[in-house]
Amino acid sequence: MSVHNLRDKTNPLGRLRRTIRRLLKLVALLVVTGVFSDTCPAEPRLAPFQDELQNDEQRRRISARQARAERMAILRGEYGRFRANNDLLYYHLDIRIDPNAKTIVGKTQIRFKMLADDQRIQLDLYANLNVDRIVWRDQELKFEREFNTVFVDFPEALRAGETHEIDFYYSGSPETTGRFGGFTFGEDPQGRPWIYTACQGEGASIWWPNKDQLRDEVESMDISIAIPNGLKNISNGRFQGSDDLGDGFTRWRYHVSYPINNYCVSVNIANYEQFGEKLGDLTLDYFVLPEDLEAAKIQFTQVRPMMEAFVHYFGEFPFARDGYKLIQVPYTGMEHQSAVTYGNGFQNGYGGRDWTGVGVSLKFDFIIIHETGHEWFGNAVSCADIADMWIQEGWTTYLECMYVEHVFGYEDALKYTNGYRSKIANRQPIITQRGVHREPSQDMYFKGALFLHTLRGVRNDDAAWWALVREIYDTYKYRNIMSEDLVELFSKRYGRDMQPIFDQYLRHAKLPILQLAWGQDQQLRYRWQADVPGFNMPIRVGQPGKWQVIEPTLEWQTLNWEQSQTDFAVATDLYYIEVDWQDASAAGN
Repeated sequence: MSVHNLRDKTNPLGRLRRTIRRLLKLVALLVVTGVFSDTCPAEPRLAPFQDELQNDEQRRRISARQARAERMAILRGEYGRFRANNDLLYYHLDIRIDPNAKTIVGKTQIRFKMLADDQRIQLDLYANLNVDRIVWRDQELKFEREFNTVFVDFPEALRAGETHEIDFYYSGSPETTGRFGGFTFGEDPQGRPWIYTACQGEGASIWWPNKDQLRDEVESMDISIAIPNGLKNISNGRFQGSDDLGDGFTRWRYHVSYPINNYCVSVNIANYEQFGEKLGDLTLDYFVLPEDLEAAKIQFTQVRPMMEAFVHYFGEFPFARDGYKLIQVPYTGMEHQSAVTYGNGFQNGYGGRDWTGVGVSLKFDFIIIHETGHEWFGNAVSCADIADMWIQEGWTTYLECMYVEHVFGYEDALKYTNGYRSKIANRQPIITQRGVHREPSQDMYFKGALFLHTLRGVRNDDAAWWALVREIYDTYKYRNIMSEDLVELFSKRYGRDMQPIFDQYLRHAKLPILQLAWGQDQQLRYRWQADVPGFNMPIRVGQPGKWQVIEPTLEWQTLNWEQSQTDFAVATDLYYIEVDWQDASAAGN
């Protein structure tokens, strides 16, 4: 303690100085904390409240966006009253596309049959496009728009069994969006117009008015596309001719003579060159940019043997009257019915890559095979709800494997199929919630294909398997189906309830696990670990070439094994499963 401080303590003046210093420190503290400030005090005291207000507002905005997205997903995905009350019969899409103004103007003629008495139907057109008018019997109809949905009201009740026709006039500039572009006003490498559609996820209503769902398809369709002279439009169906309109535009006309889903309807507008060939009576026509003609003539030689492979499995091409077209586009490709689009760079694999990583993919052009495979599963056999989209994507991925087996042999097919294991996440079920437009995970492709490969293993009779594959196609061709339809047919042909197996692979994320444990006296104990009660899938075990079939359930069972334990194997290349070896105590030994 200093002498100076001692004197302060005993001196009145010192006490006064000490008091003043304390007061000054207190004032400084109050100023720092904002008590004597005109602006500071509100900030520290209100900041938490303001943060709370901002957080509340942010939560409200997020909640509003989520509610909006959910409502739009339901409007798009639900097959509600105003969709279910009518059956589509026919479309005529008749439009003019102006590359300079980047606009569409025209109409869709829609013919439908009423299935129930009602005064309203539901159609779809993206909100950024104009509904100019909707006409029925020379009357302009009232309508109500909600997001991308258009509810059309009639002045009187339409009776069940009656057929009606409306003309839906619209105009505007469609959106360029999504993975493949939706509707794109683009240019080719030479700067010429290149206009195309690819709208599977976004929906056909991104560029034309229709009943934008999967369950109901028209029985036939006409497509009339007016574009500037000097360009060509390639669309679905059989070409009917072109008409010079005398105003600098030419109308290109096509007729689709089979049922067609809305997202498969397409326009492909460019300075195309055409060449082709025939497979029997089936026309195979190819459309490419002039600069790529020679490369295409080489690469597209794969089309004929591919067609022969699929005809071997399924019979006649499903859209023979309309013919087959393969059309160059600047995106990877899409399964547009009878007008398959291609953008794989005229090279094998997927973008030149060994797609499955096992040395087989580079033997063929992935896009030609996969997108054309959709003509059978996706376009001929179609899912009725996006939740069951594995029927389109899983089956078509399996068709790749079928193609490889027919062209390159069984061993390559086995390698190629199992090469897809590395692409599977097993984090979400393949089948999603129905009635909501929400696309399943990518597992619908690869796990879907390996599930079908597993079902072939379960059948354990290749002749019966290929007969069933053909029966499935013949039974459901030109139909929109659900997974339950496949379960019913599989159960009938397998002579057992296949629901637990389908449920485990499609409605649960995890794979079934074959648990194994060695007991005493060369006994093998085995069971399935699965999410589905009653899961009981047979499987081959033992030695390659000498497999024996066991029928595991969720309960432990025992198999006598006379060979050494190192000689025991599971045919994991024939089934998509996991195998878990446990110690004897875990198996109850």
